Formats: sequence, structure tokens, C-alpha cells
Amino acid sequence: MKSSVRIQLMLMMFLQFFTWGSWYGQMSVYLGKQLNATGDQIGNAYTAFSIAMIISPFIGAVADRYFSAQKVLGVLNLIGTALLFVLSQINDASNFFWFILAYCLCFAPCIALTTSISMRHIASPEKDFPTIRVMGTIAWIAVTNLIGLLDLGDKVAIFQIAMFTSAAMGLLAFTLPSTPPRATGPVNIGQIIGADAFTLFKDRSFVIFFIASVAICIPLSFYYAFANPSLRASGMEFVENKMSLGQVSEVGFMLLIPLAFSRLGVKWMLAVGLISWIVRFLCFGYGDAATSEWMLYAAILLHGVCFDFFFVTGQIYTDTKAGERIKSQAQGLITLATYGLGMGIGSWLGGKVVAANTNADKITDWLSVWMVPAGIAAGVLVLFLLFFSEKSANKAAVA
Repeated sequence: MKSSVRIQLMLMMFLQFFTWGSWYGQMSVYLGKQLNATGDQIGNAYTAFSIAMIISPFIGAVADRYFSAQKVLGVLNLIGTALLFVLSQINDASNFFWFILAYCLCFAPCIALTTSISMRHIASPEKDFPTIRVMGTIAWIAVTNLIGLLDLGDKVAIFQIAMFTSAAMGLLAFTLPSTPPRATGPVNIGQIIGADAFTLFKDRSFVIFFIASVAICIPLSFYYAFANPSLRASGMEFVENKMSLGQVSEVGFMLLIPLAFSRLGVKWMLAVGLISWIVRFLCFGYGDAATSEWMLYAAILLHGVCFDFFFVTGQIYTDTKAGERIKSQAQGLITLATYGLGMGIGSWLGGKVVAANTNADKITDWLSVWMVPAGIAAGVLVLFLLFFSEKSANKAAVA
């Protein structure tokens, strides 16, 4: 791969995730402070992203048959730029949902498009893709630290920053290497939803893993939507900067995955991930910036083991179980179920829980809020330990 192409792809990842990171984690604080949104309205705003994740594979499948991927990426980002401008002008929380949904419908397909464009232009995915994809994580760390240092987390600037980088991404996309349509024939809905991968449900352990994956995304949604306002309420300062330590942790634990596989195997890596979710929510609930800020730091830093040991390990497990013929559909099915269904339920439920635990003076009982995802994660852990058994997958993954 040419150095110039590598640089283009790395910049593509950086801009796409810089745009995402500028608004996603901070949106709940902005809605609460600037638009006086209720917990329900905040939850619904995050649900919009999950709805878009469910619909985006259909958009991507159509685009993949009729248009070059880099042009679709460019058009979606430029339309997204216009929608971000509209979002920055809205001052009514009840109208916000429809515009954030429209924006997410443009943004969600871009996540898959950046991956597919990269994969088409690299010689060795296992060697080259990590160095390209890591620019997305670096971008997320960079933008959240920028927002934290400038104290912009609760201001409309989070959408204005996204607007400018989305425009830059849109223009850059048209200069990317040509990635013409590769698929032919009519759009097959069964392939989009991963219907061929349904054969994996004949295996009880995969069913348990699938249910656990969907269920654990419910607590994950609580984290993405409400960790920021919760930490602010506890008295923590420079919240965005400190939350970026979660992405730093994610990179670190990613490097530990090969070693952990050899020592623990699939089942116990997944179990460690689930246990970490329980611990982090207890830390969020009982931590306080004045008396026990270390617990809040622990909750943030546990993001790496929570995410990598369950979700990344889960992707490897799915790949091992599926085999060559249906591995793409199997990964698509898991993505659709987790980021679509699981996080959609979690965003909706999180909004309900926060609303139920917020009084007339808009003071939220965050301990009660965090006990809900902690309880869900504990239930998933018990289910998983009792019914999941996959010795063959452990051996295959380690090998």
C-alpha cells in the first residue's frame, strides 16, 4: 500500500471519529442544561442513534450496488454538515429528536463505509487495518480533551465543531482512492440482516452469548448517555478530559487480548468483561469527587476491560463459530443486535430510569440510577456462567 493512501485512510478515520466524539458523549449534558430536556427526552435522543444503526445496513447495501463508496461517504457527511447546523439552531427539546434522528441516519452508515473503504485498499487487513483504525480512537481522545479544556461540554459548540469536521470529511472523501461498487444484483434483505447466520442459533452457547451481548448493551447505553452528567453532578471537574482515559484504557487492554486468550480462554475473558461492568457501575454509584474520586477514576478506566474483553472478544468468538462462509453475516447480525436493538433498549430505559429518579428541582439520585445497569449486568453474568460452555471455541481462539 502506498504511503499516500495510508495517510488518506488514517486522516479519514481521524475526521470521522473526531466528528462523532465531539457530540456523542456530551449531548446529554447539552440537552439537560441548554434545552432543559427531561431524562426521557435525553434517552430518546440516544435511541435515535440505535434506530439509525438498525437502518444503516439497508442504506449501505443499496449504496454498495449503485455508487462508489467514497462518493457515498462524501455526500452523507455533507448532508450531515447541514443537519448539524440545523441542530445547533434548535432550542426546543421536543423537536430535537427528529433532527438528531435525521443526522444519525446520515452518520451511522459512515462507520461501516470507512471500514469497507479501508479494507479495499490495504494488502494485509490484520497488519495494516489496526494502524489505520487506531486513528479513530486517537481522534476521540483528542476531541474530548479539547472540549474539556475549553469547557464546551454543555454548549452548542459540540455540534459546531462536528459541523466543521463533517464538512472537511465530506470534501476529503471525494479525494480518497476510487472504491467502485462491488456487489451486483438486487438487494437481499436476508443477507443484510445476516439470515444465513441464524444457523448458529442451533448452538446453545452461541444463543447464550447472543442474548448476553444484546443485554449487556443496555448498561452500555447508560454509560454513554449518562456518565458525563453523573460525573459532573458528583463534583468532578474537567469531566471530558478525564473520561478520555477510558479510550486510553481501551487501547491498552486491546494489546492484552492475545495474552488473555492464552491464559483465560473465551468463556472467562467474557466473564471478566461482565464482572468489570458490574464493578464500574457500583463505582459510578458510590463514587464522589469530594470523598472518593478514585472510584470515579476506576469506573472510567474500567472501560477498556469492559469493552475489549466482552465486545472485541465476542467478535473473535463469533468469527471462530461462523467460519468463512457466513462470518460477514454473523458479524453483521451481532452488530445489528447490539448497537441497534440492545443499545436502543438501553437508551430508552436509561431515559425512563433517570426521569423516575429526578425530582422537581432537577436533582437526580444517581446511586439509584447506576444500580439498574449494575443489576442488569449481574443478571447477565449469572446467565452466562450457568449456561455458556464452549471448550472448542476456546481452543480455536487460542490457536
